[in-house]
Amino acid sequence: MSTRPVCVLVGAPGSGKTTVGTALAAALGVDFRDTDTDIERLAGKPIPEIFVDDGEDHFRTLERAAVAAALASHAGVLALGGGAVLAEENRAALIGHTVVHLSVELPDAIRRVGLGAGRPLLALNPRATLKHLLDQRRPLYAEVATATVVTDGRAPEDLAAEIAALVKP
Repeated sequence: MSTRPVCVLVGAPGSGKTTVGTALAAALGVDFRDTDTDIERLAGKPIPEIFVDDGEDHFRTLERAAVAAALASHAGVLALGGGAVLAEENRAALIGHTVVHLSVELPDAIRRVGLGAGRPLLALNPRATLKHLLDQRRPLYAEVATATVVTDGRAPEDLAAEIAALVKP
């Protein structure tokens, strides 16, 4: 059995990585894995607590390790945290993988994430911060993506079906 992800999902907070990824994994008959969940399990606490207790640098160190481990061992659908593409090491590790960028515009992202509950980087001025994150990260998502799927106004099941058609051999 392959130890490479069938598909890696990247995108901003609110792009639907977990929701669409779960539906995609079900459609493909494979497991779903989220590196943010891996990080929380490893750290023994939720991501907002990691940011507060240990700082963003420590979180990003844990994230790089989680991404490397998941890319090497997970054979299903893999979702990366929204900021994982910031690390050059993670971008390099994605070369050769099927990477789908779930693209989302600001209004849909805000509607989906609310105004920052449980998202440490969105705690202060969430609308402006989310706009900045989208602007900053969009070129990096495009850099690693083998395909981009626009998620705005679309149902997770429709997105999963579209992506499944892209990744099936």
